[in-house]
Amino acid sequence: MNKAELIHQIALSADISKAAAERALDATVGNIRRTLKKGGTVTLVGFGTFSVKKRKARTGRNPRTGATLKIKAANVPHFKPGKGLRDALN
Repeated sequence: MNKAELIHQIALSADISKAAAERALDATVGNIRRTLKKGGTVTLVGFGTFSVKKRKARTGRNPRTGATLKIKAANVPHFKPGKGLRDALN
């Protein structure tokens, strides 16, 4: 499902216009992004938790040349599914 299809499904489920559904989705994603950027977590009970994990610096290899290179440490987004989502899938 892509963003346009998700907006369409939100509009149908909530009985709102596609424009309103798009604004709601953009606001939700934007707020999650801002919270994670500040180092916080977002928990949606029954769905899951969005958080930030720290990835350590490491060495990698260029597959084309075989040369080793250093990969910097980075903060990466992480999602841990909640029990309700896991149960719905099994």
